[in-house]
Amino acid sequence: MTHATTRDRVHFLFLNVGHFLDHLLTLVFATVAALALTREWGLSYSELVPYATPGFIAFGVFSLPAGWLADKWSREGMMAVFFVGIGLASIATGFARTPLEIGIGLFVVGVFAAIYHPVGLALLVERASKTGTGMAIGINGVWGNLGVASAALITGFFIDHGGWRLAFFFPGIVSVLIGLGYILLFRADMRPANGGGKGKAKGSAEPLPADLKALLIRLSAIIFFTTAVSGIIFQSTTFALPKVFDERLVGIADSATLIGWMAFLVFAVASIAQIIVGRLLDKLGPRTVFIGAATIQLVFFSLMPGLVDWAALIVAFAFMLGAFGQIPINDYMIGKLARSDMRASIYGVRYIVSFAVLAAALPLIAWIHQGWGFDLLFRVLAAAAGAILVAVWLLPRRLPDPEPVPAAA
Repeated sequence: MTHATTRDRVHFLFLNVGHFLDHLLTLVFATVAALALTREWGLSYSELVPYATPGFIAFGVFSLPAGWLADKWSREGMMAVFFVGIGLASIATGFARTPLEIGIGLFVVGVFAAIYHPVGLALLVERASKTGTGMAIGINGVWGNLGVASAALITGFFIDHGGWRLAFFFPGIVSVLIGLGYILLFRADMRPANGGGKGKAKGSAEPLPADLKALLIRLSAIIFFTTAVSGIIFQSTTFALPKVFDERLVGIADSATLIGWMAFLVFAVASIAQIIVGRLLDKLGPRTVFIGAATIQLVFFSLMPGLVDWAALIVAFAFMLGAFGQIPINDYMIGKLARSDMRASIYGVRYIVSFAVLAAALPLIAWIHQGWGFDLLFRVLAAAAGAILVAVWLLPRRLPDPEPVPAAA
């Protein structure tokens, strides 16, 4: 094994850990609100949820400047800023004494969290082999989903053993330490010369044929539509599931720790779907895989209303397989279609769409839960999955090559 190969594997590990921390730290509040602050601060769940909204708005809005800075300055440098910044922001949030203070803290967490997806995915695709892009994105996605799962598990544990503030402090400290390690190992890669993406095009590519340009426009519309709708599904399931389990698993889970374990197991096992999807993307292309993921969601979201205990747990596991399985698909298509020197910026646009929808989903969750309960939410999610299914039928069976003639180096 060469030094370069070892270095790439270590960097891949850092990128995976970064994805884990990104999702963990943005979802700690979901379990804190559901299982601790309703009692400690005397506010209802629907009253607490809106305080997370500014953080998820920042998660989306700051993705574009983060991607732009990475392309213009240094992708590795921006990753270092991510690790240290989100860690310090999480620690600060743990000191919050009022809902307003925790909302401000979550906003700053969201600002730094916005860095990961456009920058981390651009680095991931840049360093992945052409035949293994889907697999690399799938593995990276599993780490992100384990972060989602661990947010409920770790937070539930600390609520029962020391208090909810530790759920912000502990991973925040870990993130800062990892960031310092990243700086020590990859400091040489943080120079501006490496920031625009290796192999950055300096010349002009040949103009695209009219039919290829039209196809790319259609693909872009499908990608951003499905990104927006799947964002509603992802946010609603990952944010609300601890509260869903708190209400529906009363016969099998009677503590914050046990509810956290249940959410962790569902998220963790369902995340394996991303590895399967990653391998299938490289073999079958996105259309077939996307149709399968959307169909699974449509069926099991439709079955969820009215279920409790073991039936609810099993169906939740099934729809999370579909919800997590679809996550790598749009990232895979962007990675294949985007020019290398603009990839982080384009991922930034993708995540502005995605996380803006995530922020909008939080008031939706609160409004639906307060007025009708979670049964209506699952019917809305089934309709969203149906809309995705209709859209992905329009995808071609194989993606085109947007750069048939490479730009001059």
